[in-house]
Amino acid sequence: MKFLYLSLLLFLPPTVKIELPKPKENDVIISHFAYTLSYNEEHEQANWVAYELTQDELISSYKRTNKFLVDDLVKTGSAKNEDYRKSGFDRGHLAPAGDMGYSEISMKESFYYSNMSPQNVGFNRGIWKMAEEKVRDWAFENKAIYVVTGPILTKGLPTIGPNKVSIPAYFFKAVVDYSDPTHKAIAFLIPNKPSKVPLQKFTLSIDDLEIITGYDFFYQLPDSCENRIEKSFSLKDWGLN
Repeated sequence: MKFLYLSLLLFLPPTVKIELPKPKENDVIISHFAYTLSYNEEHEQANWVAYELTQDELISSYKRTNKFLVDDLVKTGSAKNEDYRKSGFDRGHLAPAGDMGYSEISMKESFYYSNMSPQNVGFNRGIWKMAEEKVRDWAFENKAIYVVTGPILTKGLPTIGPNKVSIPAYFFKAVVDYSDPTHKAIAFLIPNKPSKVPLQKFTLSIDDLEIITGYDFFYQLPDSCENRIEKSFSLKDWGLN
């Protein structure tokens, strides 16, 4: 089950989900138990996947299933096994299985094709994995964090499979720590290819990521906090210096 982390969240209505970006006019929003996503039918994958990750949820009780599933909540139909088979690309998790071991349901949901995106093998098992591990470190250190992750989807991308699943050139993560005594935010924008460059070289502010994606992240935070933490970031605050 989800665990409530008490901090300045006490000053926000309990129904507010800080992790959710502001939806665009034509976004198809799908809510699962463990995460929420915006599905892009044109590209057959999510625009973004958003979730809260708490320290308690890092206690993994369920092993990864490796059983990839069609997401029945995508009424237009999600990608399938045939799209990735022999494509040369990994079925790359957006919300990683490593974040979802706290329940049987969350682990199952992490393998929905709506949570997958074609990722270069070296990218998925290298720099992207490093970013995922760093996010888990932050959830442990800060008790709870809010994560939005996804591909950069643009016109004219190459595709794989009969459903023409787009192959993104970049992937992003946006992270907020809204716990006392400090509030902070950081983002990653990483090319979909192998890299030996240090992770901190791919960091940017939330404001800069918003310009690239067109999404308003963490808009439900109090304006004074949102404006301050989204315009800049400190590598030292995140242990990346």
